[in-house]
Amino acid sequence: MKINNFVPDSKIFDSIKFKDDLENEENVSFLDTLKEKLNEVNEKQIKAEDLTESFIKGEDVDIHDVMLQTEEAKMSLELAVQVRNKIVEAYQEITRMQL
Repeated sequence: MKINNFVPDSKIFDSIKFKDDLENEENVSFLDTLKEKLNEVNEKQIKAEDLTESFIKGEDVDIHDVMLQTEEAKMSLELAVQVRNKIVEAYQEITRMQL
């Protein structure tokens, strides 16, 4: 049985940042990245709340959009909580280390 050679689509790899590309970018601290992502979570929460209020007021808002935005905001918040838990766990592990 002959298997055809797999030829990957090169467009898939265009969005991947390779090591050289990462070295050319500015150094971004972990704190800056964390703040940025928490702001994104906050924006999703606000957007979901605004959409829900619009739906309650009777404006022309599709219930599916309300549910999707609410679930996306909920999942983002749950992920943020899990990241926070891992950060706290790592901090506690570091403080337990003996030097």
